[in-house]
Formats: sequence, structure tokens, C-alpha cells
Amino acid sequence: MISKIVHYAADAVLISAVLAGIKRSTGLSVATTKIDNQDVRTYVEKYLTVGEWVVDQGTAFMSASQYFERKR
Repeated sequence: MISKIVHYAADAVLISAVLAGIKRSTGLSVATTKIDNQDVRTYVEKYLTVGEWVVDQGTAFMSASQYFERKR
């Protein structure tokens, strides 16, 4: 039971991180302004913020690592 919850939570974080990456690379983002319920909108925005944080932490980790290099 606990392992399924952890698995679903990890999947949700990965989906949020993918959406954050899409937002960063293309500028496309989830239209939270079209969500009528204020509570749901708040939770969706918090969920998307987790993905932004994961992308930021991953980028910081890779920038400090010798195994990754920046190519422009």
C-alpha cells in the first residue's frame, strides 16, 4: 500500500517536472486561469511549483557536476 502511494507521488512529481521543462523550453504552460474553483487552482499552481523546484534542483546539481557540460 505504502509503496503504491510513493510510486504515484514520484510519478506525479515527474509529470510536474516535465511540464516545468516544457514551460521553460517552449513557453507553453498550463492555463490555470481557466480553472473556476479557486481551491483547485491553488493546488494545481502548488503542484506545478513543485515541478519548477525539481527542475531548478536538477539543473543546479548538473551544473556543479563534472559529468555534465553546458553547450550553447
